[in-house]
Amino acid sequence: MATPAQGTVLPPQTGALPPYGAPAAPQHAMPAPAYPGPPPPAAPPGAPGEERAPGAEQPHPAGAADTAHPQPATEPAAPHRPGLQKPGAPQPAPGRTAAPGPTGSQSAPLDPAAGPDAAQEGADGAFVPHPGDGGPRPASATAPYPAGPQPGTPGPGDGGPASAPGHAPARQGAWQQYDPWSAPLQGGPVAPPPGRRGRRAPLVAGAVALALLAGGVGGCIGAYVERYGGISDIKLPQSAAEEGGRKPDSVAGIAQTALPGVVTLHVRGGAEQGTGTGFVLDHQGHILTNNHVVEPAGSGGEISVTFSGGQTAKAKVVGRDGGYDLAVVQVEGVAGLRPLTLGNSDSVRVGDPVVAIGAPFDLANTVTSGIISAKQRPITAGGKKGDGSDVSYVDALQTDAPINPGNSGGPLVDAKARVIGINSAIRAADSGSGLDGGAQGGSIGLGFAIPINQAKRVAEELINTGRATHPVIGVTLEMEYAGDGARVSERSKDGKEPVLPGGPGAKAGIKAGDVITKVDGAPVHSGEELIVKIRSHRPGDTLVLTLQRGGKERSVRLSLGSSSTG
Repeated sequence: MATPAQGTVLPPQTGALPPYGAPAAPQHAMPAPAYPGPPPPAAPPGAPGEERAPGAEQPHPAGAADTAHPQPATEPAAPHRPGLQKPGAPQPAPGRTAAPGPTGSQSAPLDPAAGPDAAQEGADGAFVPHPGDGGPRPASATAPYPAGPQPGTPGPGDGGPASAPGHAPARQGAWQQYDPWSAPLQGGPVAPPPGRRGRRAPLVAGAVALALLAGGVGGCIGAYVERYGGISDIKLPQSAAEEGGRKPDSVAGIAQTALPGVVTLHVRGGAEQGTGTGFVLDHQGHILTNNHVVEPAGSGGEISVTFSGGQTAKAKVVGRDGGYDLAVVQVEGVAGLRPLTLGNSDSVRVGDPVVAIGAPFDLANTVTSGIISAKQRPITAGGKKGDGSDVSYVDALQTDAPINPGNSGGPLVDAKARVIGINSAIRAADSGSGLDGGAQGGSIGLGFAIPINQAKRVAEELINTGRATHPVIGVTLEMEYAGDGARVSERSKDGKEPVLPGGPGAKAGIKAGDVITKVDGAPVHSGEELIVKIRSHRPGDTLVLTLQRGGKERSVRLSLGSSSTG
């Protein structure tokens, strides 16, 4: 029994066939798609979709009949249906219907009216679907060799009529050709399933957002761990920060009040340089410090002043005095100066709290605290020149507030931040008493300050006249005397009489060889102590001296004289 592939004609389908790969049309014929090439021949009159019986002949269109091969006039005309055939397959002869192929389609009749031009066009420019991509390809490229008979196409020996002699089979146009092995594509590559791209974009965006979120959270956790430690780290208890200031009479309150008026001095001159402290006296820029702080500058050195806020300015020496170890410098063009309030050193009592401010070892704005441990402590310092001209005699306030090299010239203030002394000397364990500087050691709790009452008088004289006056009694003392008290020399020194004729001592009745044991009732144990006691007063002050002469004690009253240095 013959199979459809061997030429058996299958029953015809009702209606026109839809294009391959397209959804089936409703019960009406669908128009064939337009392809490049000659237009299909017009269908002969008849009912749409009408099929003829198998084996019926199809007539040529009117006016295009082949005179050499007339068609039988008794056969009715069949409706036109495109034939589906692989390129290169032999075409059925006119007037005979080809058997349906594997898809059930029937071959279309040739159009004799097209003539040789149509055949040439189909051979040169026809396009057929290419297996795998559904796209059209030139027939010459897809079929370089003649193809044999295809299934469903009549050939010699199968009982079908052969092509008319003298007529070459016309090549089919691209719209008439079909390749059953090509992909079911319509107009190009298969499009991705609808909605896949739309689902992928939100997934990508979500992944990016999740990565950013994870990175941010990880960064925050890392920063927290780095700053505060891990979650399992030990946390020690701590009190909360305290709000508000300190009481004015506390060390912190005193320092807050006094620090803006304290300065640090850097001195350079010749081969020497040094660092010390000072404090502001007035709004004109006058600053009080120690003489030994500015002494390295000499007459051509340089002095730089640094305020507690960091502002710096150049300063010049207004006046200085080695006997009191005091000096005044001045800065110009500096606004916002904060002068410190001066207290009264005569009102100080032993045990009163004090605060020392300075720049020990050039550490500016250093604050230490202590008490007044003693008063009227006779201190001598200097003496490097050997003639005694640089010796300072100080009736000092003693304090246990730590004072170190660099504190010299700084203020010693009371509980109300008032200046009661100028820090000037310390007693170190390795070098005895003396002004700070040189190879001197640090504090051992024995610091000495010039009383502010004495410093005030000297500072005023230095500002007003450039020099200071010293109170004197007009006698020469025997500094080598080992007994108790201060002994008046019995010999002349440098051509001078032991008792200056017409001087305060001579007028009071003091003679050579007398031993002074008291000043205003205070004991005197040495010549240095007598000088310190006298210099703690102003010129013109009246003193009562107790002295020993020939084993007898007597008292004399004298008025202090004056001598100036500069």
